[in-house]
Amino acid sequence: MTFSPELGQLKLVVFDLDYTLWPYHVDSTVSLPFHVKSSQVLDQTGKEIKPFPEVPIVLDYLAERGVTIAAASRTTKPPGAHQLLDLFDWNRYFALKEIYPGCKTTHFKRFKDQTMVPYSSMLFFDDEDRNIHDVSNLGVKCVLVQHGMNMKLLHEALNLFKN
Repeated sequence: MTFSPELGQLKLVVFDLDYTLWPYHVDSTVSLPFHVKSSQVLDQTGKEIKPFPEVPIVLDYLAERGVTIAAASRTTKPPGAHQLLDLFDWNRYFALKEIYPGCKTTHFKRFKDQTMVPYSSMLFFDDEDRNIHDVSNLGVKCVLVQHGMNMKLLHEALNLFKN
């Protein structure tokens, strides 16, 4: 696998899902199940479900550079999160998925066991301070996402790995 110089030692990028890749809590602010109608993803009530606008660009950027991408979510409704990844056609990006209730450190321990990538070569994006705190204690570089994932935030985070 070849990595771009701007990625340095980065080997694994992990994204939280709710309020990081899409502006919803799958387990509380939308109604399952989801479905597609006229190329729109809708919840059970007919509400359109969209990701944050730049997320597909972020995922393409990382995938084109050979970075392994993973999802880590503590949702109480894993089937809903898996369904959205499928309906957005994002399963092609996510080599690893840890989507279930529990502590994010458990997710990361499993990623490390599965990939043999050291925590110091991982980058994590999440919208919750508690997750950032817990995972950063493992040695993972963590970035707080306050208004949805976008390219500016990705480039700022990639600067952590340039040296």
